[in-house]
Amino acid sequence: MAAMDMRLPVARKAVTESAGGEKHLVAPGDIITTDTGYMRGHGTYVEDEKLVASVAGVVERVNKLVYVKALNTRYNGEVGDIVVGRVTEVQQKRWKVETNSRLDSVLLLSSMNLPGGELRRRSAEDELAMRDYLQEGDLISAEVQSVFSDGAVSLHTRSLKYGKLGQGVLVQVSPSLVKRQKTHFHDLPCGASVILGNNGFIWIYPTPEQKDEEAGGFTTNLEPVPLSDREVISRLRNCIVALVTQKSMLFDTSILYCYEASLPHQIKDVLKPEVMEEIVLETRQRLLDLEG
Repeated sequence: MAAMDMRLPVARKAVTESAGGEKHLVAPGDIITTDTGYMRGHGTYVEDEKLVASVAGVVERVNKLVYVKALNTRYNGEVGDIVVGRVTEVQQKRWKVETNSRLDSVLLLSSMNLPGGELRRRSAEDELAMRDYLQEGDLISAEVQSVFSDGAVSLHTRSLKYGKLGQGVLVQVSPSLVKRQKTHFHDLPCGASVILGNNGFIWIYPTPEQKDEEAGGFTTNLEPVPLSDREVISRLRNCIVALVTQKSMLFDTSILYCYEASLPHQIKDVLKPEVMEEIVLETRQRLLDLEG
């Protein structure tokens, strides 16, 4: 009979405010302001000349614009976003991709690189061979090319850094916890790489020894992953889960600091509530010291 890990309940400590000023949390129906000089943004409505929250989240102000950033929401695509998605259906001249948004995203056959990065018009033979490129269940990295009027997203993988993903671990988090940066592809010094999708899908994989620029994003390495790399990936995955549980923003520095803070603990122990709280508090303190 396997041993069970039992813990006594402990009182939760108050979450400390992050750097950047006090955050104003609201629930649906809460009055944000009675000042009529503000512009109404997403997640708000006007009632009796009062600005009221329609979702639970954090109040954000940009000059005179006031909006509520939902704490738990579906992904709303913006042009230029980096996303990680899973192919759900192969259709005529297109693939449907699940990207954590309200509607399935679309990847057109004409919006992707052919194997080897070949540039030419797509033929009937290419359409017949679509399942050779991508099929149901495949994970891909892509960029948002356009957003349709109904909110659906059109993707493209024309750059060789995008394409089919091979061996690794997928972690799904709230899109609101992924910090927007200039690049969302990071080779971490601990020996693994991450793709921080703006849609809340995070891909952790072994850092390739050499970049294969001729592959066109379709050849996947199926060699066994060494134990040391698997341990690093597992620890990174648990660190991301810890940061998400404590509602901390995800970006390359916070993930790396959390990884370093978790090293004194075993990989499985990182998921214990008291260990999560300890390493995330240390991560936040290091981030504050970095900003200061």
